[in-house]
Amino acid sequence: MAVDAINNNNPYASANGKAASADATSSTLNYNNFLQLLIAQMKYQDPTDPMDASEQIGQLATFSQVEQSVKMNSNLSSLIQAQSFSQASDMIGKYITSADDKVTGLVKQVEVYSDGVVAITEKGDKVLVQPGIILSNQAPSSTPPKDDTSGGDDSSA
Repeated sequence: MAVDAINNNNPYASANGKAASADATSSTLNYNNFLQLLIAQMKYQDPTDPMDASEQIGQLATFSQVEQSVKMNSNLSSLIQAQSFSQASDMIGKYITSADDKVTGLVKQVEVYSDGVVAITEKGDKVLVQPGIILSNQAPSSTPPKDDTSGGDDSSA
């Protein structure tokens, strides 16, 4: 089976590490900025009323916590992207029915975007992957839904 899983226009498809390294770079710049502010604060403080050392250590500890949160967020973003890719590749070759039952078909291709996943059928129809879609290994039956319009008329009596 030929797999045309992920569109080449996807900015995350080329390398997962680019977003994480950009976040790490920006957090490093923020850390350097914090150190520059701390040095300036110490340089221009009032010599008759110096800043308390424990207050400076508290500021440094708080900033360190913020820096770790930024790194954790970038790692979480990478994990979410990897999960989206895995979910997308699992859909190829399966039958999909949209949440509103208007589109049904065999998934030929999947496009992963930063805000969601779109499955593309062999006919070219696009289905947003969201709660309510149906994925199956077999083609859905084409029988129309049962309509209870008989009114309970029983002709056997």
